[in-house]
Formats: sequence, C-alpha cells, structure tokens
Amino acid sequence: MEEVLAAEEVQALTETVDKLDAEFRQGENINADTVFDKRNVMEDNDIFVALITHPITFPIVLELLGPYIQLSMSEVIVRPPNPKDKGYLHTDGGQAMQGIRVSETSWPLQLKIHYFLTDLGNPDSGNFTVVPGSHNRPFPEEGIPDGPYIPEAVQLCVKAGDAAVFPHALWHGVVGNKSAQPRKTLIYCYSHHCFRPFDYEKASPELLARCTPRQRRLIGDIGTWKPGAYFYSPADQAELICGE
Repeated sequence: MEEVLAAEEVQALTETVDKLDAEFRQGENINADTVFDKRNVMEDNDIFVALITHPITFPIVLELLGPYIQLSMSEVIVRPPNPKDKGYLHTDGGQAMQGIRVSETSWPLQLKIHYFLTDLGNPDSGNFTVVPGSHNRPFPEEGIPDGPYIPEAVQLCVKAGDAAVFPHALWHGVVGNKSAQPRKTLIYCYSHHCFRPFDYEKASPELLARCTPRQRRLIGDIGTWKPGAYFYSPADQAELICGE
C-alpha cells in the first residue's frame, strides 16, 4: 500500500523513533550494528497510540479480520547497516500457529501492518521480504538455510510512508542491510479477542486514560471480567469497533 502515512506523519514518527533509538544506543554492550527492537511502544508516546486506529489501515484490518479483535503488538525496529547479517524467514505465532493455515473463506487468525519509515528503493537494504503464496503450505520445521534469499522470495522496495499487510502464515522476514542507512519500521499486530496479546499482559491505567473508547477496547478494556469474556465479546463490540 503506497503513501499510507503522510509526509508529516513519517517525519514525526521518525523523530520519535530516533529518540528511542538514541536512548537505546547509550546502553552497555550496544554495537553500531545492534538491532533496536522495542515492543509495546504504544505505552511510550501518544504518536504510537494514534496508529492503533489509523484511518487508512484500520478499516482494512476490520474488512479482513472482522470486529471481534484486539491490538496484540506494537513494535519499533531500527536495523542498522550490517553486511554480515544473513537475514531470516519465518512465520508468526509460535509453535502452535506455525502449524495452522486458514481457507480462503475464513477470517485470518492474525494480521500485521508493517509501516515503513525509510526509503528502500534498492534490494539488500534490510528490505521486508515475503514468499508469495507461502501461507498455503507448511513452513519447514528445520527452517530454511538460505533464509530470505531463496528464489521464490521477493524483497519489497518501498518508500517511506508505504505499508504492507500480511497474515501470520505468510513466510516473511528481512534481508541483510548492506546499504549505508538504518532501516526504520513499525509493526502493529491485530488478532481475535480470544487470543492472548503478544507484547503486553495488561495495558497501564495511564495508557487507557489517553485512548479513545475504541482504542481502549482494542487494548483490553472489556468492562467487568467474567468467564468467557475474551471468547464472547461485549454486546457493543461490533458497534464500538466499526462505528466510532
């Protein structure tokens, strides 16, 4: 998807990510080529909260997943130049979901939105890499020795502000960054209400206070808990998630 984020959004997000990355690189035993990978960033800054229900991408999430969903993960990744990095391919969801694929008529189990903050016009620049059609076949238990460099793999050459939408079962990953610039991206994951969130156990009261009602529902504000509450969503779920 091209130009999902406006230039102003890309600039503001990049400035925020750069500050987080700079703080990370002041830590001990951090090399110039160490990957910065921070999860649950929605707690860190309101700019990341706004992406939870982005007006361009969130309707697509609803169309593909339906309304009985949650935000499962918010992640920032900065991948510096590293010619020695061999990259990787994988599928999402751990041991159980790695063995699960869904039919064409089924809702996906999970979707991710990958937002790109860096122009990646050339291959081998830390590009997001996918294997088209691979969501229909098992990922090898032994992994893939050649990782993202197998013939079927496609490196996405994108511009800052573009985004990719993909399901958990698609073989995906990243190639080594042999360019002169770091690759900066954001990943937001959405899954059904009956799943556990990936990178947080419970949203903080401070975060909930900064969110809209729809955003609060997406990060776990379901009212009074009772048995089955995460399997059978509140009565206003579809209205709240689709109608705000």
